[in-house]
Amino acid sequence: MFAMFKSGPTISVPEVEAGLRQGTLVLIDVRDPSEIKQSGMAKGAISLPLATLSMRANPSSPECIAELKSGKDIVLYCASGARSAGAARMLTQMGHAPVINLGGLGDWIQGGGDITRA
Repeated sequence: MFAMFKSGPTISVPEVEAGLRQGTLVLIDVRDPSEIKQSGMAKGAISLPLATLSMRANPSSPECIAELKSGKDIVLYCASGARSAGAARMLTQMGHAPVINLGGLGDWIQGGGDITRA
């Protein structure tokens, strides 16, 4: 249903898990903290809510998180894939590459990914 939000490169959950183990990518959950508290988060993901993304992901900002200065591939997800699609566009405009929209947390679960609960 939300496949329309997945434009650009795609990636499978096993590929994301391998990249996390190898240290070649960063997995970012752009949902609000209340959503993460309610449903958990993909194992290995970093929480970076969309509301703070423009500041905390901008390489020229002193608030930019170290993981986004590493040159690693960036994989994003949210609840449905819509917010992560917008976040992917934003990060690409900031000069990050490659940026991949995994879709929603349901895509992670459907692909066999583990969930961590706060």
